[in-house]
Amino acid sequence: MRFLSGPATFLTQGSLLGAQAVDLGEKFISVRKGLLEFAVLRVVAGEKLYVAEVLQRLAGTEFATQEGTLYPLLSRLRRENLVDYEWQESDAGPPRKYYRLTEAGQRALAELQGYWQHLTETLNRIGK
Repeated sequence: MRFLSGPATFLTQGSLLGAQAVDLGEKFISVRKGLLEFAVLRVVAGEKLYVAEVLQRLAGTEFATQEGTLYPLLSRLRRENLVDYEWQESDAGPPRKYYRLTEAGQRALAELQGYWQHLTETLNRIGK
């Protein structure tokens, strides 16, 4: 594997046609999707937030997403007792759901952070 034009593209070998360019953005989609839960837990760890605020915190990052992705994720996290919400009145319209971590969510986030640190240390240890 070798890089072509900066970190966005690299060449792979092994196809019948020889080397081919692969967009790293596409290559890492599954990594970003897998880490989105971690990112959302980190976002709601500090304070109660409603969905628009969560989306705003994620905007402009590798984890930028939309309501159609975030709502199902938050629903699953709630079923798993990692987040909960409370309704609060809004000056700008109807009441809003404000999400926060539960105690189980705080433990899960701590485990994820520990595992992330372990992975980083392992990758650093095995080479550059």
